[in-house]
Amino acid sequence: MPYHKRPGVTAGMRHLALNVNQLDDSVDFYTRLLGMKVEWQPDEDNYYLTSGTDNLALHRAKDVIDTDAAQSLDHLGFIIDTREAVTQWFDFLSQEQVEMLTEVKDHRDGARSFYCKDPDGNVVQIIYHPPLSSGE
Repeated sequence: MPYHKRPGVTAGMRHLALNVNQLDDSVDFYTRLLGMKVEWQPDEDNYYLTSGTDNLALHRAKDVIDTDAAQSLDHLGFIIDTREAVTQWFDFLSQEQVEMLTEVKDHRDGARSFYCKDPDGNVVQIIYHPPLSSGE
């Protein structure tokens, strides 16, 4: 087998697909609350959402997913452009009765974040991360 050199770096992980039990509630969470837009809905069981630079696929689970079992996905993160906006997001999602897992935390690398749950129990991180955030 010939040796092949890696062709460079990827453009980053900008696509994630989730199987969800609560498809309608999940679409509402990611669109109305987090501000994503429906990019494509090929049928009643699949939505493709975007923030403009990414793609989140939500698929209605064929079998009920036991949301109390350990999930293999640790969390998914949404980059926020300023440190202050993280607290604003925390306040907004709390007011919308989203289940919060942590308070807002400042990290030693200059990041600021918190964790919450989407309607299916997936852990979502809202994070200001200086190397990726475009604000400050």
